[in-house]
Amino acid sequence: MAKLGEDLIGASGLDPFFKVTNPEEVSIDAPENRKGDALRTWVRSLSGFQKEALVRSAKTGETWRLVSDEGPYLNGHDAAPCPLAFLSTGMAASFMNEILALAKIQGVEIRKLKLIQDNYYTMKGSMPKRTMVGGAENIDLQVEIDCDLDDAALNEFLVNATYASPLNGLMRGQLESLFKLGKNGHELATAKVAELDGPLFPDPGDHFAKSGAGASDQTLMEPIGPTPKKDVVLGTVAAAGSLADEQDRRLNIGAVAILREDGIKEIQQMQYSPYGTSFRFLSSEDGRAPDANTLISAGIGFCFMTQFGRFVSMLKLDLPEYRIVQDTHFSLGGASGGTGKAGEADPIETHVYLETSESDEVAKEMLDISEQTCFLHAFCRTDLKTKLRIKRL
Repeated sequence: MAKLGEDLIGASGLDPFFKVTNPEEVSIDAPENRKGDALRTWVRSLSGFQKEALVRSAKTGETWRLVSDEGPYLNGHDAAPCPLAFLSTGMAASFMNEILALAKIQGVEIRKLKLIQDNYYTMKGSMPKRTMVGGAENIDLQVEIDCDLDDAALNEFLVNATYASPLNGLMRGQLESLFKLGKNGHELATAKVAELDGPLFPDPGDHFAKSGAGASDQTLMEPIGPTPKKDVVLGTVAAAGSLADEQDRRLNIGAVAILREDGIKEIQQMQYSPYGTSFRFLSSEDGRAPDANTLISAGIGFCFMTQFGRFVSMLKLDLPEYRIVQDTHFSLGGASGGTGKAGEADPIETHVYLETSESDEVAKEMLDISEQTCFLHAFCRTDLKTKLRIKRL
């Protein structure tokens, strides 16, 4: 089947990830920092399922440019990681941040550390009947570690570290995301989704193109080949299978994280189902690579945007351009931020900008169905746990 759209990411000549040198000129600012870190994420559609994001953090003051694509299962060009890869890698990076910080606080010497994480999602129902729903399931985390804690103390230590992650705030409890909707420059009331109280933000339009690319001596993201195969419980997806009208499938995205000697986290994203390419990410909290909260925030925005593209392509609707401005609010890490508390987060706040010849009712439905089928908004509205396994090295 023909691929959707042009490979604008591959043809651009730009590094896929880079630090933006001129965020003020681009005019992206961070939200008010009300919990510890506040991130504003702009995302725009490029072509097909290719998307570009700019993410600015109030805590770090940095702005990162990131891109995402899809593989053969959505007729994508596979030119960049899929949206769910960003959440998985950001989660693994966040868990590692808290493990290392808690070890420092408690005087625990960690001689070796590797995280092997699996995230699971579901997609069930009929798109023509508007019954298709995305879901999120509990996370599997295997910690491979060499340290002197006994088994009981090590288990308690790692449980506390995972709870300390800011992402814990999106996992625990049930957060209903909030939205504002704009169509062709005019604000519309939302239909089914919860409406955010406040004005619609200005549309970022083509401000993305003003981004200046900072140089890096690191390859921040690169493909490393096919993901190793493993048995998947439900729903192996063939080429373009994610565009099927009726679906009952389970997705499995993995991440394997290690800490390099230079202090940068190296994370290999595994795309088990739908099967696809594995990409290597770098993450750091000191500005040398995108931080954990930036990767997480980009992933949520990318995933939501993919659902717009999927809905309109399956139902042959008109949506040549669409963008979002998304705000995420996280507490500081319980260990890395010294709060001593479990991580917290506020509901995701998203402003949506659609350019379409469809009716206002169809525009509202685009938003409703995209939220309903988004795996990562499901992640936020589902009470999730991390199932921990420990392997001593």
